[in-house]
Amino acid sequence: MVGPRGCVGERAAQNKDGVEPLDTFSRSTVRAKRPGEGSATPPPSSLSDTAGGIQSSEGRTRLALVDDDPLFRESLAANLGDAGFEVREFPDGEAFLAVMESDDYRPDLTLLDWRMPGMNGIEVLRRLREEGLEFPVIFLTALQDQIYEETALSTGAVDYVEKSRSFGILLARISLIRGAGKLPGSGGDVEGERDPPPIVVGELELQPAAGKAIWRKKEIDLTVTEFQMVCTLAERAGKNVRYRELYDLVHGKGFIAGDGGEGYRANMRTFMKRIRQKFRAADERFDQIENYPGFGYRWRKDEPSAA
Repeated sequence: MVGPRGCVGERAAQNKDGVEPLDTFSRSTVRAKRPGEGSATPPPSSLSDTAGGIQSSEGRTRLALVDDDPLFRESLAANLGDAGFEVREFPDGEAFLAVMESDDYRPDLTLLDWRMPGMNGIEVLRRLREEGLEFPVIFLTALQDQIYEETALSTGAVDYVEKSRSFGILLARISLIRGAGKLPGSGGDVEGERDPPPIVVGELELQPAAGKAIWRKKEIDLTVTEFQMVCTLAERAGKNVRYRELYDLVHGKGFIAGDGGEGYRANMRTFMKRIRQKFRAADERFDQIENYPGFGYRWRKDEPSAA
């Protein structure tokens, strides 16, 4: 079940696509209760603060939750509702796409499972993008292999969160997406808030309020995580940023990935390769991200050569 301090969700082991199941969770946490069911376990103050900051200017942020496990959906939807979201549940990809094709309903953000009977999550995401539906999608799945995360992000997902992570981590990732301008109400439209100023380094312009990266007057289509990485490098242009510090933007501080204590470095190389490819699609001579072997990466502070 789901508790504010526990895992995002739990579910019985399943094998739907011939892959050894990875999504077995202990049933030690308790679902947050809905209003009228009694007092729920109070969330940490940081989660209360986060939940209060993710309201859309037009009302509650609309979340679509697409997952074939009814117990998981009920538990997570209850917690998200308590955190201030308006949640609509869908039992599979076909049901979700049917509503997208025949209904005026559009979520501000979709939480999408990968393994589902019939159409899997990556097929659902491809259909959405083919139909021109560009609302943000977070994969919320038990699949832990890096290849799944790479496929999700390259297909157009804005983030990838494993179900073993805490509910607080999921809220934080949603808040990051809002802060990058991917959700309604994120562009400084709350009274008293101001958009953070653009970050300009040479011919790079980053607009944190809108989540936009512009290189030589061309917009670069970065995911939320990629945008955060580029921001971190640009804000410290000319200085080396450690692999670990950059990877913490992906999964949170101290997350262990890959083989051995330094396995995350291979994952970081994959991230940077993808970021460079996106910039080079707009400018084949792009070479602003440099690798400092054994340490990390840096954004060149000097002006690039003229095209």
